[in-house]
Amino acid sequence: MISVREALDHILALSDALPSEDIALQYAQGRVLAQTVTANRDQPPFAAAAMDGYAIRATDLAAGAQTWQVIGESAAGHPFSSPVAAGQATRIFTGAPLPQGTDHVLIQENVCAKDGQITLIDGPNDGAHRRPAGGDFTKGHQLRAPRRLSAQDIALLAAMNVPRPNVTRRPKVALIATGDELVQPGDAPRDDQIIASNSYGLAAMLQKAGAEARILPIARDRLGSLAEVFALTRDADLVLTIGGVSVGDYDLVAQAAAEFGLEQSFYKVAMRPGKPLMAGHMGGRAMIGLPGNPVSAMVCGEIFVVPLIEKMLGLPARQRAQQTAPLAHDLPANGAREHYMRATLIDGALHVATRQDSSLLSILSGANALAIAPIQAPAMPKGSEMRYIPL
Repeated sequence: MISVREALDHILALSDALPSEDIALQYAQGRVLAQTVTANRDQPPFAAAAMDGYAIRATDLAAGAQTWQVIGESAAGHPFSSPVAAGQATRIFTGAPLPQGTDHVLIQENVCAKDGQITLIDGPNDGAHRRPAGGDFTKGHQLRAPRRLSAQDIALLAAMNVPRPNVTRRPKVALIATGDELVQPGDAPRDDQIIASNSYGLAAMLQKAGAEARILPIARDRLGSLAEVFALTRDADLVLTIGGVSVGDYDLVAQAAAEFGLEQSFYKVAMRPGKPLMAGHMGGRAMIGLPGNPVSAMVCGEIFVVPLIEKMLGLPARQRAQQTAPLAHDLPANGAREHYMRATLIDGALHVATRQDSSLLSILSGANALAIAPIQAPAMPKGSEMRYIPL
């Protein structure tokens, strides 16, 4: 068996970042920016009013002026094109360009408008209510790659006049559940059959990470059935099998994959849950053989597959981010495998579930963290700081 860190290094070596593509900005949410974007203009490109009111020269106020002649109007998209001299003002609205010569906006609440003139009521407003040219960003401002684009980033790219950002192509992942005991959700299982839940949980996990997940037909415990399903994966960047990688008589995934050119990197990891884990290259694409127990497959997906997807998207190759929190109770000593335990973070403290059987999806569904117990870790009393991965 190899360590979790060694296994992750092997898995991250299975693929590099995928090619990039230009896409419409409206579809770029969550995609990974592949090329740095540089602004070619200031934003805003002109000094603008921040409030409705009247644009004047600030030097008029300094000279003690109280009354101005209104000579025009500036609205958003309809600027006033003539210069404004001392003693003159223009009606102006929020977002409109300040006319030439003006640098101060008297808000409309502070003046009385009558017969083409405005007069101060109680005195000038506190600020200039002016947005300077380039106050948001200036020419040369960059949104640097790689970066997973948020809604806020999309708004910024639109303001930078970038209609089609260059993003990394989504990894295509083929998911294959294996086993004679499995049926699809919605089927009528026999008493000795179970629902193939892992494929759907992993597909959701991978889609959240930024991949395109495709659930293939269930492969039965026969080499011929496995070969038929493997033949459907030729356009995939990553093949994920679920189950069939242990040492039982019906665990045939490695044997079937070898017929498609599998070059195995490792087999078995010193972790709980998830010991029977396999990875390698198969016909020019990455392959990971996940354990069949539901929680084992999902935990291995979090620890190993999500980091690989992120690398394929052009993000830094690294393990899942970890944090620390105090234990809410005592925890017994750990054994010879690193243990990733379902836990719940409540009021800043970790509550590790008492039941950690790798078949219990209900416990995983209620968890928001994986608490990590190192190999041969001693018993930890309540209040001890423990590492965890947020879910």
